[in-house]
Formats: sequence, C-alpha cells, structure tokens
Amino acid sequence: MPELPEVETVLRGLEPVMVGQKIKNAEIRRPDLRWPFPENMSERLNDATVLRFHRRSKYILCDLDSGETLLIHLGMSGRMTVSHSGNDAKDLLANFNYKHPLPAKHDHVILDMTDGTRISFNDTRRFGAMDLIETKNLFDHKLIKLLGPEPLGNEFNTPYLHSKLKGKAAPIKSVLLNQRIVSGLGNIYVCESLWRAGINPKRLSGKVSRKKIGVLVPIIRDVLQEAIAAGGSSLKDHRQTNGDLGYFQHTFAVYGREGKKCNSTNCSELVKRIVQSGRSSFYCAKCQK
Repeated sequence: MPELPEVETVLRGLEPVMVGQKIKNAEIRRPDLRWPFPENMSERLNDATVLRFHRRSKYILCDLDSGETLLIHLGMSGRMTVSHSGNDAKDLLANFNYKHPLPAKHDHVILDMTDGTRISFNDTRRFGAMDLIETKNLFDHKLIKLLGPEPLGNEFNTPYLHSKLKGKAAPIKSVLLNQRIVSGLGNIYVCESLWRAGINPKRLSGKVSRKKIGVLVPIIRDVLQEAIAAGGSSLKDHRQTNGDLGYFQHTFAVYGREGKKCNSTNCSELVKRIVQSGRSSFYCAKCQK
C-alpha cells in the first residue's frame, strides 16, 4: 500500500495541473471502489474550481470552491495519472480539440479540466476510495479525526513520541505503525528508520530510551524526505502522475533484503525477516539493539 512519500509524490504531481483550474467534466465510471462513491458525485464536481491540495496521513485532500473537499485514498493499487493535450489540433476558430488515449479498463474516475488536462484514477484492485466532504467539517470526518500528528510536522517531536512510548509493552515497530500515534508511516519507512537509528523492531516501546527517541525522530523525517525526493518507492503498483517509477527502493538498507549482507560498514551480518502483526519486519540483529 502506498505510504506517505508515495501519496505526497502523487499530490505534488496533481497540484500544478489542477490548482486554479475548473473541472469541466467528471466521469464516474462505476458506482463504487472500496466504498460507494458519494451521491451525485459527478454533478458536485462539475464546474468546481480547485483551490488547493493538502495531505493528511495517506489521504490526498483537494479543496474546491464549492465548499467541499475531495478526499482521495489510493488503496493498494490506485494511480492518479495526468494526460496533457499532446495531440492538439487547432481549428479555424482557434478552438483546441484535445485528444487523449481511450480510458483504460480500470480507469474508474476521469476528471477533464477546462484547459484540456485529464486526470484519471486507475485502481485495479479497487481498494482505493473517494469521498466529498464539507470543507468546514473535514477534520471531523471519521477517516481523519483520530489520526496522530504528521511525522514531518512540528507536533511530532521527541517529547511527544517519548510520552506515547512510555510504559508501552508493544514492540516499537507496531507502535510506529499505529496511525493514531503518528500518521502516514508504513512498513517500508519504519523498517528503514529503525535500521538507521539502530533500534531493533522487536524492542519494547517502553524500553526505548529518550536519547534513542531523540535520534529516531529526525531520522524518520530524513527517510521520508529522501523518499519524497526520489518519487517514492515502486515495488508493484506505485507510479508518479507522469507514469514514472519512484526510485527510493534502490536505496533500501533492510526492507526486502532478507538474507543479504547488512549495509553498515564493517558489518557482515545478514538481514533477517520476522513477522510482526501480520507484516514483515527486516532488520540487522547486530546493528539494531
């Protein structure tokens, strides 16, 4: 499932081509994805101007001048692709006719903007979701209201994380994946952050020292920012809005590297894999204590 860097990458691809533009036509090509689409979704999107994009956890939020916000969740296989008018044909009246590829089988939502740009939401497995929410009530929405602070925001800091880990008997890996404690973190980037911080994913949260937490917090920020700069990680489905792959997977130190040599200098230990809460954790038993 796309994690924060992949979602942020998609958001940054949509922002320059949609903000300030009006949705000329919203084509909803099926009644649902993970959940039913909101009632009259096409009519509510048509003629709405996009005011701004922002993100909460793994949700893309698109504020409209209609007073509603379009919430987008990519699910496991969702992709947002942008098609520009590469085959413009200008008629005698100086009107442009925009030619786009025919919709693909799993293009479930298509947004045509007034400038001819097309945004397609393709989701093979249909675990993604879209909803329309009154902007003024956005942060009371059931998917948003219980989320913890953003790991790239000021509210996520050493004192905060120390207070949330204190006394907890759950493994540090599991706690960091709890979206009510910190939002947007997923399996890949928690594994990579714990390796850089030298913390074993099995270590009980309450046993992680404040000093170690002080090391971990900026490492989490660094890992996420590096991943965003690389366009995210493309393991199966993730693509940027122009169709390009992300590249951060080429720098993985532990994730997906079971049985391979640890990347730490002078360490000959092999990366191990265990299952925690149904998810694979990758780590170096020598470097991570």
